[in-house]
Amino acid sequence: MNEGKGRNTMRITITGRNIELTDGLKGAVEDKLGKLEKYFNPDTDIFVTLSVEKERQKIEVTIPVKGNIIRSEQVSNDMYVSIDLVEEVIERQLKKYKKKIISKQQNATSFKKEFIEKETDADDEIRIIRTKKFDRKPMYPEDACVQMELLGHDFFVFCNAETEQVNVVYKRKGNTYGLMEPEF
Repeated sequence: MNEGKGRNTMRITITGRNIELTDGLKGAVEDKLGKLEKYFNPDTDIFVTLSVEKERQKIEVTIPVKGNIIRSEQVSNDMYVSIDLVEEVIERQLKKYKKKIISKQQNATSFKKEFIEKETDADDEIRIIRTKKFDRKPMYPEDACVQMELLGHDFFVFCNAETEQVNVVYKRKGNTYGLMEPEF
């Protein structure tokens, strides 16, 4: 935990999977993610999971804020490199999506006043430059995967014949597919 230092700080919870959480690793996580203090209020929780699978050194960071979840996952062959990368990615996400994250005043409660009031770059605005419509003809997820492959896309939106809900199939690593379904 990131307690002490004579002031209120964010609460960092670190969990390890297949890795010993040494003081060095904990310190590196707390130092790196401590740089995010300039964005968040002191009572913000940050959940960190460090894991090792074969040569993959992975860090997952989740920061629940009112109305959103800020998340980043970084993998490398060195845990300290992964830790460095994850902080940079979160900082970039915060700057890029600031207007969207803090669009409603109640969502602003998690963030420091200085971050909210700071001007944003015009380049960081989200611009939708193309809209596509898709046929609502029901199909099965396997057929949607075939259609996605025929179109040469990485994902495909369709109406699931089994549930009559809008679903998404997408390509995963290792020539596998994923299915996204709404949860009600």
